[in-house]
Amino acid sequence: MSAPVTGTRRPTKRLAGSVLLLLLLLGSFGAGAQQYRRPQNLDFDLLIQELFAQQGGDDASASYEDLYENLSQYFQSPLNLNTATPEELGSLFILTPNQIASLQRHLRQHGALLSLYELQAVPGFDLPTVYKLLPFVTVPETGLQTDRRKFFARLTDGDNTALIVRVSRTLEGKKGYTAPTLYQGRPSSRYLGSPEQMYARFRTTHFHDYSFGITAEKDAGEQLRWNPDNRQYGPDFLSAHAVLYERGRLKTVAVGDYQVQFGQGLLLSAGFAVGKGAETVATVRRPNSGIRPYTSVLETIYLRGAAATVRVGGGVEVSAFGSRKRVDGSGLVVDSLDSDQIIGESFSALSLTGFHRTTSELARRRNVTETLGGADVTWTAPSRTLQVGLTGVATNYSAAIQRRDLPYNRFAFRGTDNTGLGAHYSWTVGSATVFGESARSKSGGWGHVHGVVASLSATVDAAVIVRDYARDFQSFYGNAFGEGTFPVNERGVYMGIKIRPIAKWELSAYYDRFRFPWLRSTVATINSGGDEWLARVLYRPDKLTTMYAQFRVERKDRNLSASAVGADPVQQVGLGTRQNMVVYAAFKPSAKLELRSRVQGSSYRLGAGGRTTGIAVAQDLNFAISRRVALDTRFALFDTDNFDNRQYLYESDVLYAFSIPALSGRGSRVYGVLRYAINRHLDVWLRAARTLQRDETTIGSGLEEIQGPRRTDVRVQVRWRAG
Repeated sequence: MSAPVTGTRRPTKRLAGSVLLLLLLLGSFGAGAQQYRRPQNLDFDLLIQELFAQQGGDDASASYEDLYENLSQYFQSPLNLNTATPEELGSLFILTPNQIASLQRHLRQHGALLSLYELQAVPGFDLPTVYKLLPFVTVPETGLQTDRRKFFARLTDGDNTALIVRVSRTLEGKKGYTAPTLYQGRPSSRYLGSPEQMYARFRTTHFHDYSFGITAEKDAGEQLRWNPDNRQYGPDFLSAHAVLYERGRLKTVAVGDYQVQFGQGLLLSAGFAVGKGAETVATVRRPNSGIRPYTSVLETIYLRGAAATVRVGGGVEVSAFGSRKRVDGSGLVVDSLDSDQIIGESFSALSLTGFHRTTSELARRRNVTETLGGADVTWTAPSRTLQVGLTGVATNYSAAIQRRDLPYNRFAFRGTDNTGLGAHYSWTVGSATVFGESARSKSGGWGHVHGVVASLSATVDAAVIVRDYARDFQSFYGNAFGEGTFPVNERGVYMGIKIRPIAKWELSAYYDRFRFPWLRSTVATINSGGDEWLARVLYRPDKLTTMYAQFRVERKDRNLSASAVGADPVQQVGLGTRQNMVVYAAFKPSAKLELRSRVQGSSYRLGAGGRTTGIAVAQDLNFAISRRVALDTRFALFDTDNFDNRQYLYESDVLYAFSIPALSGRGSRVYGVLRYAINRHLDVWLRAARTLQRDETTIGSGLEEIQGPRRTDVRVQVRWRAG
């Protein structure tokens, strides 16, 4: 994800260009022929905007790289609707559980689909859903449903074999790359490596058959070095996997790096999770996707070892997994009686950044060993409408976790060993799907999340989800539905609805009420909380035109000052109110041009303080110059009173890269992404983005600080495909 671009200033006049670009939202509409064909880049970006919480306060900076990677893989290698499992269809976050069940019933009753045209005959499928689904699915021609070639022939055909190499860099010099200065007789901290971010990935995959891959990455500021004593072999991060599918009773077997997701993510979540967003119904239920290969470069959310799922008969599947890897422990301390007798080690927290650029960051690199093992047993009824399972996981660290002695850490995990045991279920009955999971950790704390998704009529879908995560529920790989990053210290009720009152129109809304029984790092009082709601109106007159308006309000208790909880015994708490507005339009007047216009604004007030505001306006022009050449461009203006009103704008990027910069202060941003398909084997992407901060003399802070008001980021990517 691109680094935030920040600045601070006093309120100024709002952007004059807002009015001009607002008029673009009312541009003329083109009527396209109603043809079913797989679009190459029509709805993918819009779906990303619906799923990702771009204006999301606390969770807006969360990394969605893994989810984006998952969707990108389906975009490049579409799901076969005739063979895709309910879990795979659910991981698209487009179809509700009821629509998935309806499709499964249609296939059982009428046989395999012969054409995508048949989707309109599936009960519960409307044209907007079909248009959104098309980029990610396919129906192979009759006779091509199953590849019956021998494994080696499939492995060497090259149809899904690719090598990607990417280099990124900020052109302006950052403080971290300057010569160190002396501070209290010691040289100041600086980055030890070069400013280039480097990425390479080789992968060969065949749907429902196999996946083999290796990924290497060096972040900007990290070193390329060969140092086996420090467990570095060239790039800072190396990942590899080998996964086989459908080998008789063996459903999946994985060796190397992988992820596991069972139930609703209380104990194990593979990163395919969506926060609250404009998709108000389909995203509340986590897919029970099981064992998946790990192909991302986030250095904390994967497992390393081996895993397998076996069908034992009678609808029962047994999964077992084991992992052993080195992780980063902050503040590692060796406890000893004297220099010859070590009695133990401890560290204060796991570092999740994955950065190893400075001496202090290198000191915590891979300094703690994490060992994890577990299993899941799931039974699926022959009708596939009922699924129940049990999950167990145990985790051990080579050093004890000793949290900082602050009040909000009172119930946080301490020690070396943790276990968790949970039960999950999903039951589709009629037009409703009931799902949930309950789990207990070694501490005795419980986590519960239960919900229902229902089609109330042909035009109305609704969802309700209730969660209760105890203050002492402890899960290292959990990522269940909720307001916080981890399922702990939270109670809440979420209600979502989607209505299609007439053709071409769609109304979506949700309301979420949540409480935090114990203290939080940002709130020095027990039983704090808040609520949040969103409303969205979408108009799609044809498949070439989309317009929507969205409004979101979040109210949440917060500390009135920046001091840490416990540092100020009389810390005052007030209600923080954040409002976000988005107006968006996309129109494709011809096969070679697409226009996208976006205006968004926000306001924030904390307690009795003054109200601050921010606004951003973006205009995209995307050109399909020829069959080989495409160019995406954007010009954006932003104007915010402070960092509380930073504006998050999803941006087009090179294949498999992901960018949602945070814009703060007053300025402009422009970027262009050029793709050139040299031949059927070789593609090249060039991306350049520049931010001009009009009210600041520097950009960024700390070692990321740039002298001057400009930041220019460039990226070059090459993809070679064997087929």
